[in-house]
Amino acid sequence: MAFPALDEERRVCLSRARGRVLEVGFGTGRNLPWYPKAVERVVAVDPSGESMKLSRRRIAHAGFPVEYVRLAGEDIDAPEHSFDCVVSTFTLCSIPDPAAALRQMRRVLKPGGELLFAEHGLAPDRGVQQWQHRLNRLQKLLFGGCNLNRDTRKLLTAAGFNLEAADEYYVPGVPKLAGFLTRGVAT
Repeated sequence: MAFPALDEERRVCLSRARGRVLEVGFGTGRNLPWYPKAVERVVAVDPSGESMKLSRRRIAHAGFPVEYVRLAGEDIDAPEHSFDCVVSTFTLCSIPDPAAALRQMRRVLKPGGELLFAEHGLAPDRGVQQWQHRLNRLQKLLFGGCNLNRDTRKLLTAAGFNLEAADEYYVPGVPKLAGFLTRGVAT
């Protein structure tokens, strides 16, 4: 998800981040430049050892401590109610069990805390949906398990989150198959 058009999505999504933050699906740390000054610490969760190596330079330049924990999103090892914010950007598409990961995110979020998310997924247009379903198996094989056809809104509400704000649209400059975005805040 290195499209230049997504930098603005990251900036807007992370503008509300504050305090102690858990970022699930940290990857190579593409979000780090977009965190505001209100962030005190980021605990970065990602199962990929290769991503951990690639993130070192970005972590070294962060203006706050970053702890990289090599874990899957379904296996978050943190006490209940221990984070002010949880961040998930372009991650729910590739987590093998997104429902389990979302339950973990909800568990570690403090009362009054926010899940900040920006996720691509199932488009509203039937023609685009048909192609997303047709190409999903190939997409997963070629792009690290990334699914084109997950319904972000449905995943979040099924996990017990309330959507405080959710914008949905096609990101300009990104192919429609992978460019339908749901970005917002859940509690």
